[in-house]
Amino acid sequence: MNRRSALVALHFGALCFGLSGIFGKLALAAPIVIVFGRALFAVLALAPFARSGTVNTRPSYKRLLALAGAGLLLGGHWWSFFIAVKVAGVAVATLGFASFPAFTVLLESLLFKEKIRRSEFAVVALVCLGLILVTPHFDFGSEATLGLIWAVLSGLLFALVSVSNRATTRGLNPAQAALWQNVSILVCSLPFAWSLLPEVRALDWLWIALLGLLCTAMAHSLFVASLRVLNARSASVVFALEPVYGILFAWWIFNEQPGLRMLAGGVLILLATVISARLSKHAPSVEQMA
Repeated sequence: MNRRSALVALHFGALCFGLSGIFGKLALAAPIVIVFGRALFAVLALAPFARSGTVNTRPSYKRLLALAGAGLLLGGHWWSFFIAVKVAGVAVATLGFASFPAFTVLLESLLFKEKIRRSEFAVVALVCLGLILVTPHFDFGSEATLGLIWAVLSGLLFALVSVSNRATTRGLNPAQAALWQNVSILVCSLPFAWSLLPEVRALDWLWIALLGLLCTAMAHSLFVASLRVLNARSASVVFALEPVYGILFAWWIFNEQPGLRMLAGGVLILLATVISARLSKHAPSVEQMA
């Protein structure tokens, strides 16, 4: 995969991820049940492909533990994101989640000793200002505020996932890496979701299946594969376009029309995304840094 194909894969993955909030809201089930079902269908979809491809390295026990840890972070990201969707709606949840490129810049600087440029500090500031505008009133009794907090937590956890994937998935078949991560989510969420499973409607299983197959197995594999060429910072910039897809679909399906203040915040976050995209052209790839 070269840089151009990696970017194409990332954009398609961002579209799939943008549908996550839609399917999560359509499924009238508890967030932990959605997390469990999403991981279940992702494992079923990924298992046949885990040994395919040109890279079939069997992960060591140390690598498996690292993948399981990344899977738990991913499961926490899903759980907090679906709580945000249920509490505050798809638009607030996706815009809050869009904070993760800012977290990624900071995390890569701390963990990989990559120097943060002044322009990247400006990107972080734009994201923070955009998040402030997304919620009109900072009141912990407000559903919009609580939903935004859960969404920002989701963004932080996903930034941790992207950074950890950069360090733990190198040399692995992307489907194999995603499979082990989803297995860890499946195992850990089962005890909490088990008693709630009989209450899940057949239609809800359909939405959850689409989450697992389209928004997880496909999108996550594309994300992991792209990290072989791009660094986590560049990948995060592209995936920050997810709110555009999520908000448009939520507006169309649920009539969640964003207000002027929310649109202004979204514009600032997208502006930060555009600036970051221009900066990332000069960022070193994973292969260059190896």
